Amino acid sequence: MSRRMRELFEQARKEGRKLFIPYVTAGYPRLEDTVPILLAMEAGGADIIEIGVPFTDPLADGATIQHANQVALANGITLDKSFAMVREAREKGLKAPVVFMGYYNPLLAHGEERAVAEAKAAGADGFIVVDLPAEEAGAFLAACRAHDMSFVPLIAPTSTDARIEALSRVADSWLYCVSVTGTTGGKQVDPGELAAFIGRVRKHTDLPLTVGFGITNRAQAEMVLKLADAAAVGSAIIATIDAADEDRRAQSVREFVEDVSGR
Repeated sequence: MSRRMRELFEQARKEGRKLFIPYVTAGYPRLEDTVPILLAMEAGGADIIEIGVPFTDPLADGATIQHANQVALANGITLDKSFAMVREAREKGLKAPVVFMGYYNPLLAHGEERAVAEAKAAGADGFIVVDLPAEEAGAFLAACRAHDMSFVPLIAPTSTDARIEALSRVADSWLYCVSVTGTTGGKQVDPGELAAFIGRVRKHTDLPLTVGFGITNRAQAEMVLKLADAAAVGSAIIATIDAADEDRRAQSVREFVEDVSGR
């Protein structure tokens, strides 16, 4: 369990404050862009930062993040380089907790315990592994717990109550609730459907809930935060990077985070 993330959510609850969690793909659009973007996110109000580890078959991601994965892989990004980016950002003053979000194959190829240990040494706080079912995550979970790292399960609107209950037992700091069926950057969040979904999840856990997928602007984030403890935004940030001039990418991300987070 990441004590830093658990304490962050606990303090936010005491203060009546909701958290904002932006996402960026490591190595996109260039390797040298990632660290400035991480620092810009924190400066703009990010509480926790998700870093996507590029993968050849990102099945949960829509076209925007798929493209970012392809570009980053062509740039030569690796798991080791992703860890090095967090280490460099820490050396330059990044304080916010960092969660790697990605797929199981690169972690398995690297070695589960080794990957967790190296991520921790670099300054990370946890993992969201999209395609690793909790039932098959025994070794990875053990490594996370041995290194004060969190394993953050994904819960979908189609998850049964039994499934939600099982994932709630696995989680230790927070749960990621996928707001819509489909991939990232897809259809917009329906307030009524989201309220019903979050209500079902709340019956099974007191852990903080983060909602992601389909959030593109401040109004949507504010709607989500009436129901959840945190909002996660990814595809809209990649789109912000794409729309920015090369020398203003980090600044544009900071401005986007400031606007959507309300900070």
